[in-house]
Amino acid sequence: MENRIFGIETEFGCLVRDDSVGRLERVVEKIKDCVFYRLRRGLIDLHSRDFAFEPARGGGFLVNGGRLYIDAVGDHEEYATPECSRLADLVAHEKAGHRILQEALAMLGWQEKVAFYNNAVDHFGGHTFGCHENYLVSIEDRYFLESLYNLLPFLVTRQIFAGTGRVGGHRLNYTDFSNNIMDLGEHEMDYVWVSRFYAVEIDPTVDFQLSQRADHIVKTISSRVRFNRAIINPKWDSYYSYNSMHRLHILFGEGNMSEYATALKIGSTSLVLDLLERNLIKPDVRLADPLEALRHISRDPSWRWIVRRYDGSTISAIDLQRIYLQQAQEHLAGRDSDTDWVLQEWEFVLDALELDPMSLDDRLDWVAKRKLLDAFRQQEGLSWHDDVMFSLDMEYHNTDPRRGLYYGLAEAGLMQRFVTDEDIQNATTTAPDNTRAYGRSRAIQHLLASRNRAYIVDWDMVYVDKGRQLELRNPFRTYEKEAERFIRSL
Repeated sequence: MENRIFGIETEFGCLVRDDSVGRLERVVEKIKDCVFYRLRRGLIDLHSRDFAFEPARGGGFLVNGGRLYIDAVGDHEEYATPECSRLADLVAHEKAGHRILQEALAMLGWQEKVAFYNNAVDHFGGHTFGCHENYLVSIEDRYFLESLYNLLPFLVTRQIFAGTGRVGGHRLNYTDFSNNIMDLGEHEMDYVWVSRFYAVEIDPTVDFQLSQRADHIVKTISSRVRFNRAIINPKWDSYYSYNSMHRLHILFGEGNMSEYATALKIGSTSLVLDLLERNLIKPDVRLADPLEALRHISRDPSWRWIVRRYDGSTISAIDLQRIYLQQAQEHLAGRDSDTDWVLQEWEFVLDALELDPMSLDDRLDWVAKRKLLDAFRQQEGLSWHDDVMFSLDMEYHNTDPRRGLYYGLAEAGLMQRFVTDEDIQNATTTAPDNTRAYGRSRAIQHLLASRNRAYIVDWDMVYVDKGRQLELRNPFRTYEKEAERFIRSL
């Protein structure tokens, strides 16, 4: 998409089915090491990127331009796509992360013993883990916060098409821990910057809701994360920052299994950011209480999704989305093929949600999941709160194509695809050819082949020594020629 760089970071749930492989911490370490040392899919970090959260050899950059590492908070695998500017690249590289983990399990002979899930909640453990989005935005510092308040209503309401669906719910309790289901972690990193704890309780009043994470979001904007989760987590670092452009880090998102939903989520958000950069979104979109609206939309069994605006009036989430859509249609139509696809599908989905949400079971995760699980529930005479329903919910997100319920629907031709299996496989080893990820990928491939033992790799640089370094400041450039000169210097 024109003048937009974006990427996704996915934190994967991990289930150890066979205790013989060891504890969870050992399992994720072995899988990470397998990716770098046996599959040779990238360069392991030789230096600490962050002494607290990303120590040396805790992960590294991949030949596809992305990054795989162990998140010290929660001890789980996390995969970051390379920088993308085309929706097809983004979708393929997001799925490539799933594929890489499956290849490591196969290499270790653990396919029957360990499973990874692209979901965002542990119902009986009370934990939630994210699928975060990054966008390069061009908003002046003095207007940045003001613009975010005009972005929040879109993010709060986009779950009507971007939500992944969830059986049941949680509620947070700050005063009484007697019904807490959440185990406290063993590691100090789990509690860095935590100022207030809460208990997580199972909420028996909820059968099914749109969002997996809505119950756990307690702030609109916050720089802190665990126990203080926000919709937006501002970050000022070199990941995407370039000149006056900055990284916008969105925490309230979930790992869509549907390729269509992923493309629509990232594409529509990118167009809204275009509108914000042009100051085309007026403050009348603002909500009286974004967090209350977030939970209400997720839990509304009527699917009317009525929210209260800042001025006291009410509006449906669909009509609020249409405010953004109409501005995008007026100002952005005809710009490029990705933009026109998003505008067309955004309108189609909003119209269908208004008429019959269940008609979108081939496109949206929450609809596909609900329809599949509800059919099973009724056939077996079950309640939404029977344990098997939570297990089936999780299996929808299984990243193993042989077992995942989503993949069963896709294989049967019941889900709209956005990329091919060949596209995904290529994305496990190939970077996008129109961003700086391409230059980084070329450098990593050569360093791997030469078995170089001294290097530092970051998003905006590959460094060997004072005279041999590859600067990648501009995320819109491929640095193809510079990468070839760097390779010749080694």
